[in-house]
Amino acid sequence: MMLRQTAALFVDAYRELNSRKLFWITLVLSGLVVASFAAVGIDKQGLTILWFRLDFIPLNSDILPPSLLYKTMFLNLGLGIWLTWIAAILALITTAGMIPDLIAGGSVEMMLSKPISRVRLFLTKYAAGLLFVTLQVGVFSVASFGVIGIRGGEWEPALLLAIPLVVAFFSFLFCVCVLLGLLTRSTIASLLLTLLFWFFIFLLNATDAALVQWRSMAEAQRDALVRQVAQAEDNTRQLLITERRSLGEELPEDYHATEEEIAGVNPFLKGLRDKRDSAEKTATQAAKWSGIIFAAKTVVPKTGETVALLERTLVSMAELDALMSGQDKPKRTTVNEQTAEVSVSEYDVSIRATEILRDRSVAWILGTSFAFEAVVLALSCFIFARRDF
Repeated sequence: MMLRQTAALFVDAYRELNSRKLFWITLVLSGLVVASFAAVGIDKQGLTILWFRLDFIPLNSDILPPSLLYKTMFLNLGLGIWLTWIAAILALITTAGMIPDLIAGGSVEMMLSKPISRVRLFLTKYAAGLLFVTLQVGVFSVASFGVIGIRGGEWEPALLLAIPLVVAFFSFLFCVCVLLGLLTRSTIASLLLTLLFWFFIFLLNATDAALVQWRSMAEAQRDALVRQVAQAEDNTRQLLITERRSLGEELPEDYHATEEEIAGVNPFLKGLRDKRDSAEKTATQAAKWSGIIFAAKTVVPKTGETVALLERTLVSMAELDALMSGQDKPKRTTVNEQTAEVSVSEYDVSIRATEILRDRSVAWILGTSFAFEAVVLALSCFIFARRDF
């Protein structure tokens, strides 16, 4: 009996969402996005869109394999722009009114007159909203899976992980939306406040990304200066030993020149050491501030990192290396010994930043995010169960 009642509530809630035009509009737009992926091609001559060849873009299948091209398009455009921005906003617009309409339209009295617990009613409505998103993401992901397999020549089942990850990403926002809808009883207010909360998370993620980039650059400069100082000291020692022995001075095999002797021979060492010490302080400070923001993000849902988990699965570090390394770009940060000027490699910084972000554990990303959702849902259930309507 309980399962039958829950199923009836679930079907009723889903039919309400399905009847809205935005459901079908989003579905059609998802099809158009997938079709745009399929229209792009790559071969040994270069890129194509339908029957047009893009000769002005210096890419071909030798530089960028077809499978990697389609996976990159799916991650950057399909996942990064469509699913987690445009489609997510459309889904929020569609589902934001579920709770306010229920408690403001008088239908809640009819629902509560039946032998159904308030918590079960609330959670059923919530699950129906997530099913709406699951169907949208599922259609898009399965279609993209087919495009990558047929056009890219690589069948990638891991791509279907986009379905649970995007639904989880949406649920972190949706739980806030239903709580705000319960408190304000207004669809517009709950939607706007949810978008404001999302914008706050976006700013936090942007700050985190900027600090990770700063930390990566500072550490690249520090490591380059450490290498250069060590190399300069070693070269100076060898030069000093060679000069003394050429003058007939007998030196033991285990002889080591003192720091004062080395500094006296190489006038550039002091500047290098000062720059190294300064870079070490900057790297320590950057790591400190990055750690503070990392700790602050622990208590909020990790929307960006949740979606980025798919990139970890689909694109290896080796493939990322192939994408980020350019033939005309140096891969290592270097130092001019005489001027102590550091030439920072963009590739070096990008690789370091990517490794820092990828080192963040799945348990931290999903565990703390689901904990946030559980707390919000528990608060929502408590309010819904105790409030008079």
